[in-house]
Amino acid sequence: MTSIKKRIYLSSPHMSGQEQEYIAQAFQTNWIAPLGPHVDNFENEFAAYVGIQNAAAVSSGTAAIHLALRLLDIKTGDFVFCSSLTFVASANPIIYQGAQPVFIDSEPETWNMSPVALERALKDADRIGKLPKAVIVVNLYGQSAKMDEILTLCDHYRIPVIEDAAESLGSTYKGRASGTFGKFGIYSFNGNKIITTSSGGMLVSNVADAITKGRFLATQARDAAAHYQHSELGYNYRMSNVLAGIGRAQLKVLDERVNARRAIFDRYRQCLSDISGIQFMPELENTRSNRWLTAITIDESQLGVTIEQLLEALTEENIEARPVWKPLHLQPLYEGTSYYSHSENVSVSERLFRTGMCLPSGSNMTEEDQMRVIDCIKSSILNKLIT
Repeated sequence: MTSIKKRIYLSSPHMSGQEQEYIAQAFQTNWIAPLGPHVDNFENEFAAYVGIQNAAAVSSGTAAIHLALRLLDIKTGDFVFCSSLTFVASANPIIYQGAQPVFIDSEPETWNMSPVALERALKDADRIGKLPKAVIVVNLYGQSAKMDEILTLCDHYRIPVIEDAAESLGSTYKGRASGTFGKFGIYSFNGNKIITTSSGGMLVSNVADAITKGRFLATQARDAAAHYQHSELGYNYRMSNVLAGIGRAQLKVLDERVNARRAIFDRYRQCLSDISGIQFMPELENTRSNRWLTAITIDESQLGVTIEQLLEALTEENIEARPVWKPLHLQPLYEGTSYYSHSENVSVSERLFRTGMCLPSGSNMTEEDQMRVIDCIKSSILNKLIT
């Protein structure tokens, strides 16, 4: 009978051991319902960590994006530019608001929004009088986009930026925390993120009134009245006190989690970079990625194996790995949506989707587990070359 090997996950939750103390406080004080002192403290501690003035804890990163769009008065008929190489949650809130997305390609140095493509898209939009009401910039797999170039373009056209830092908490761009460059920043605490509250997210901004309004909208937009009165549409988007307690404990170990993931990336690079045909996701100069996931690209002609074959080999070893995100402009949901490639003949996001994959990168992954992944990749390539 063949024994089943231990499952190695792509990015599993990593508890600090202190979470139970905060959960116990919530139970002892009976702050189980949404809101409570843990929520207030989590918001303040998080804002202090990333170096921004205001934060609102919400139910997910998607909810945070949706609130940001509401706060920017995005509505039916408006256009919003958005990175194409990202998870669908980055763009779906645009549709919630009845607006229309325009997808922007990546560029090679960060895999994130191409300033070249963005500039072309903005010039076209300006010429026909349909400039976007916002630009959503995603920081993929922990790597910050080229924020200086992107902000210069958006400032020129007076377009607010929403920085989707769902994957880049703990990363920095020129010494400043990822997620703090736009008018709004959003973070995710989903179970696979670098820190987790099981589910949850954070909306941040240096505009205090905006975050105050965001909290109002996230709490069903209840007016200040003794009875339940509602003058505008709101949502049930606030984080619970229990989950915020988990977040407070997780935030204390965030720097350790970043260092662990960077060490995992370094080990992969040390063991695999000498193989012709394997390249690693770059790190832009003057940035520090949290390396949430170690992402690689392969040249099948040099390596002798395909992405599909590598993924199949890892699956057979009970190891979870994934292709990079499928660009949103290729998704059936967004068929026919406008898309601006990096250059006329080069779509960087499509190339990365064809050639890229993400390796297990959880901060609780042991060196032994990681060597299992590395050995599986090497043996797959070797076996293919022999046959």
